[in-house]
Order: sequence, then structure tokens, then C-alpha cells
Amino acid sequence: MKKKELRKLYPVTPANVIHLSYSPAYASEIHAEGSLRVFRGIMLGSVVVGIGIAGCVRVRDLLAPLPSSAAEKFSIQGFVSRRTLEDQQGVKQISMTEALSRDDVHVAFICTENTTHEEHIRQFLEAGKHVCVEYPMTLSYTSAADLWNLAQQKGLVLHEEHIELFTPDFKQLKKDIAGKTLEEGTLHFTGGSLKSNFGFPSFSGIARLTWLVDLFGELTVTAASLVEEKDNKYMKMTAHLLTRQQKPLTWIEERGPGLGRTKHIDLRFQDASITELPAGQREPVGLFMQDLVLFGRKLQGEVSAAELQEERSRILHCLQLADRIQQLSENTQA
Repeated sequence: MKKKELRKLYPVTPANVIHLSYSPAYASEIHAEGSLRVFRGIMLGSVVVGIGIAGCVRVRDLLAPLPSSAAEKFSIQGFVSRRTLEDQQGVKQISMTEALSRDDVHVAFICTENTTHEEHIRQFLEAGKHVCVEYPMTLSYTSAADLWNLAQQKGLVLHEEHIELFTPDFKQLKKDIAGKTLEEGTLHFTGGSLKSNFGFPSFSGIARLTWLVDLFGELTVTAASLVEEKDNKYMKMTAHLLTRQQKPLTWIEERGPGLGRTKHIDLRFQDASITELPAGQREPVGLFMQDLVLFGRKLQGEVSAAELQEERSRILHCLQLADRIQQLSENTQA
């Protein structure tokens, strides 16, 4: 995708919307806080692995970080691709071996197909590099928990991107339902067909599951099914969930040719119903840039241990739910 097209899809503005107490410096200063190595006042060399849409946006944001924010602590050293490519936005291609072995590479941004995330994360963690990976981290709960334990053992940050939590509609929805008591609800997502390397729908669509968990807390899977028409490149996954208060939620992930990318909600509360997503107020800072700032704050030790643990618990819980949905769906098909 060309640079002009990317800027239309993901506009960048220089507005200082997020103000953080970081002033970039080049003197190395590394602190150990618990088992995590915290970097302050050091520019962290970064590589982007995978040059699809997300990878190109990562390159762009690393080249033009939000001023006066933690995103300024990264300096891009190159990109990695299985294809041989020309320079991307002025950044040169390097080999995977070089990315793993170079001393001036401290951070890897994994933007490859979902099926390759686990392998790449493990490679970079073993090489002593921090990792930011696009969701889903892996295609199984067990492997994700193992990778997180590996990161903890090595004192490294493992960050799974969840830009869906930064979207204006989600932020407004969360405000609108605050204090309300859920009775039942449905989240129905539609979109175009996906290739097999995206993984099972409960993993490729884990952003929607993350919405439900973030809004309503810990969930339990009671039933799940998958209707698939491979010749027509169509599939529909339905998962039935319960909140801790034993209130039912239904998550539907439907994909096929001609299906528009949209979310339909039907949330019933004791005193109100919400059947359309609120518009929310659009922010001048892009979603990936907001995620980059969060990742940078983690590396500087600006995110509390309690917040890190809460995020880790939510991510692993969602992956565990995705695992269970896949198991039940495959059993139903069999």
C-alpha cells in the first residue's frame, strides 16, 4: 500500500493530545523494577516484522511519533519481510537473523499473519528483545501463557495490541452503560472472508470478545457452533456466554463475500436498551499511535504493576474463552 493511501486510512496529526512526562535523551539508563527491566532515557532500536497494512502503519508511526510522548523513545532500525522489498518509507529491509542478533535492536513489532505470531514472539523473547504483537498473540491459550511466562523470566515486556479499546464508539459505549445492570445482550460482527492463516474465528475476532470482557467482566462459555460453507468462503460462528451474574451474552462472528464490516449490538438493561453503537468523539491521535504510546509507557515503567496484571488477566481470559469456543464449535461440527 502506498504512503498516501495509508495516510488516508490512518491520518496522523501533530496535536499534543496525550501529555506524558518523557523527555528523550540518548544516555543509557536502565532500571530493574521487580523482574522487569525498565528503560528510561534511552532510545530503543526497533524492527517491524511484516509489511502489510498494520506493519506499514507501525513504520509510519515510528518515523513520526507523537510529540512529547513515550512513542518518541523508539528509533526504527529496519523491517523484516519474507519477501525481498525495496525501502519502505525510507526504512531498509534487514534479515530476521540480523534483527535477532543486533545489539542496537531492543524491540520487535510483530505484524505478520496470526499463524506465525507464536514463533516470532518466542524468537525475539529468546533473543532478549521486547515484543509488541498485533492481536491475537497466539492461536491457543496455553502457548500465550507460556510466552508470557518466558517474557517474565527474562524481564521483558510482551505487549498485545488492542486498538479496539481506543475506538471512539467503544469508549462512548463504556461510558453509556456505566452503572447499568445487564439483563442480556448480543454482539454481531460481519465482515469479508478471511484466509486460513488468520486462525479460528474466535481468535481472529478476539477484538469483539475483548469488548465483551472489558464491558461485562469475566465470562463463561456455555455453547458454541460454527456454520461453514468453504466453497462460498462463508462462515458464521455463534458463541453463548454467561456473565458472573448469570446474564446471557451472544457473540456472532459472520464473514463472507459482500458482507460489510460492521458491528450490530442489542444490549438490554434493567432500565434501558442500546441497539446502536454510539458515535463517540473522534480523537486526533490515531489508534495505532495510542497503542504505541502505551507500549512505550510500559517500557519506561509508567504503567503500574496492578494495571499490567489486570491487562494480562484480561488478555489470557479472552484467549482461554477463544480456546473453549473453538473446542465446542469443532465438537458440534463433528
